[in-house]
Amino acid sequence: MLPHERSLVKRLQSQPFALIGINSDGDADKVKKILKDQDITWRQSIEGSTRGPWPTKWNVKSWPTIYVLDAQGVIRYKNVREKAMDEAIDTLLAEMKGAKK
Repeated sequence: MLPHERSLVKRLQSQPFALIGINSDGDADKVKKILKDQDITWRQSIEGSTRGPWPTKWNVKSWPTIYVLDAQGVIRYKNVREKAMDEAIDTLLAEMKGAKK
């Protein structure tokens, strides 16, 4: 997943797109080392456990859980990966561009 996420962030760097990770790998220092070692540059919420505020609010039951939200914050796709994730995001970006005309 990480190589795809890196390429996605790079490909969409000039688009209205944000990738946010929710991380439950432990304390902040441990997570920061993991992020640096794995070249994870996108925003992260460091929860410290699977019962933190973000996983609880978003009903995350397993890792990874992927939600793709539209411009209004509505979950439009869930647990899409690789090509399906690209297609979902590209569809939503196209919708946004169409709505701005």
